[in-house]
Amino acid sequence: MATTYFSKRNLHFLLHEVFKAEELTQYEYFSAHDRETFNLVLDSATYIADTLMHPYLKEVDKNQPELKDGQVTVHPKVKEFMQAMGDAGLIGAGFSFEHGGQQLPEMISSCVGFILMAANNGMMYTGLSSGAAHLITSFGSPELSEFYVPNMLSGKWQGTMALTEPQAGSSLSDVTTSATPLTDGESVPGSYKIKGQKVFISAGDHDAVDNVVHLMLARIDGAPKGTKGISLFVVPKYRPDGNNGFVDNDVQSTGVYHKMGQKGVPAMHLTMGSNDNTIGYIVGEPHQGLPYMFQMMNEARIGVGMTAAAIATAAYHAAVQYARERPQSRRLNEKNLLDAPQTPIINHPDVRRMLLFQKAVTEGSLSVLIEAARLYDISKVAEGDDKDNAFLLLDLLMPVAKTYPSEMGVQSVSQSLQTFGGYGFTEDFPVEQLYRDIRITPIYEGTTGIQAQDLLGRKMTMKGGKAPQLLFAEMGKTIAEASMFDDLKPYAEQLNGEMKRIQEVFSALLPHAMKGDTERYLADATLFLELFGIVVVAWQWLKQAIVAKHALLTQNPQGDDLTFYEGKLHTMKFFFHYEVPKTLGLAVRLKDPEVLTIVSEKELAL
Repeated sequence: MATTYFSKRNLHFLLHEVFKAEELTQYEYFSAHDRETFNLVLDSATYIADTLMHPYLKEVDKNQPELKDGQVTVHPKVKEFMQAMGDAGLIGAGFSFEHGGQQLPEMISSCVGFILMAANNGMMYTGLSSGAAHLITSFGSPELSEFYVPNMLSGKWQGTMALTEPQAGSSLSDVTTSATPLTDGESVPGSYKIKGQKVFISAGDHDAVDNVVHLMLARIDGAPKGTKGISLFVVPKYRPDGNNGFVDNDVQSTGVYHKMGQKGVPAMHLTMGSNDNTIGYIVGEPHQGLPYMFQMMNEARIGVGMTAAAIATAAYHAAVQYARERPQSRRLNEKNLLDAPQTPIINHPDVRRMLLFQKAVTEGSLSVLIEAARLYDISKVAEGDDKDNAFLLLDLLMPVAKTYPSEMGVQSVSQSLQTFGGYGFTEDFPVEQLYRDIRITPIYEGTTGIQAQDLLGRKMTMKGGKAPQLLFAEMGKTIAEASMFDDLKPYAEQLNGEMKRIQEVFSALLPHAMKGDTERYLADATLFLELFGIVVVAWQWLKQAIVAKHALLTQNPQGDDLTFYEGKLHTMKFFFHYEVPKTLGLAVRLKDPEVLTIVSEKELAL
């Protein structure tokens, strides 16, 4: 098993050299921090990852959660991990001081998640607690925050997002879980009787914590139909009994799904109200559940993207190590030298292509995600146009930040497995597990098709197209900066051409939307997202190349630093020469008037 599962050098390069994370400390909210505190947090996460997570990667996968007699058991290391994360203050690191957090930027908090998920994504528990607790502190009453959040951030209690239902899937407008107001004098204000079912609830029940707190969508009796009638509730596994104790809240674990990957995290089927005794406590105002969820969705989607980038990164590092150590055959130009020793497979051009593809995808994905996290932070603490523009840019980039690492991460891990050859298909090495694990990420927090419809159907046109205008302006700055270096200028010009290609494709599609033919407009939205994502990642690679080139010219780096910066330039070139040309075929299809996927009166058999 590879001992290296992420590059600390690359993480610091992106955080400090490319995105200058410490510049956020100029804002009052983040002023308690500096570069040193940021690095200490990352070191703390790395220690937990090294000691409590990575050594148990295979063990957690092989000993998946089991449901017996209504109780879910998980690997015993999960409890130690939860406690260590709570003790280190890492579950609530991004929370305000007021709510027991460290007021760390999302740039740093999301990188903590990256480190942990690269070590062992089968222990994906604390991010769920953080997200659920954040919903309570953002929209819930002070009483809810005071009672639930401290235990969630300490690792004693688990938090979940309980959205999906058997009959609804991703269509939240079809949620049927009901909430009936309790009006008797003894009930806590805002109490409701909850009845219904939820499925695929990650970490929805387990024995590593004392309580599980579900942030659950339900429909209050008589609420409007569709998404406008959905409310948000805190529904704990054990509720307070009013005498400093707890009683069972009639949230039953009906089943645990046995999954293709991420086997260390129980995905639960939950049933509420079988005995008419499930009580939930409303978060915020009635019928605002979905807006509340969507206000938190950017953070959650960054988390999914980080998980995908982390898994792909761990697989890439395993593949690099194997390729350096595995001798096989001779160089193609030395085939006749049978007495010559075999060469490590890293010297074969096709293996180098596979490794460069993985490096380009994983480091490009991480760059996009840190860019998104930076925009999230600025949209939170800045004022005026800076705040508004950061939020618009973040909104536009979010489908890419979630989808590119997920979809391309699947391909990247596939190439990692291919690098191992037959050994990659065995349990002797970690990549077969990582290949299974990463496949869920294009589905989490909105499938690729949903992300694509969000990008083309809403983000490209909102506020008169202001978001893509802002993005192209940012790209224009990078292009201008890169054009100052002779060997980067061709890539700057290529990126400029790709920006124009996006605009041409969008102009060809927009008339369908203007005519009200939404189905035709969005028929190939996923291909548009793929095209858009390639160009956004190309922009990120050019940003990295500028920093690397500047360092080579001004710092006279030696040894590992020289190799690192030269590697950045080489990988940028690989991305532009191997990945960017894929936009040509995508653009041809997107502008093609032939329609082949829309249901017609004369339906062809599939």
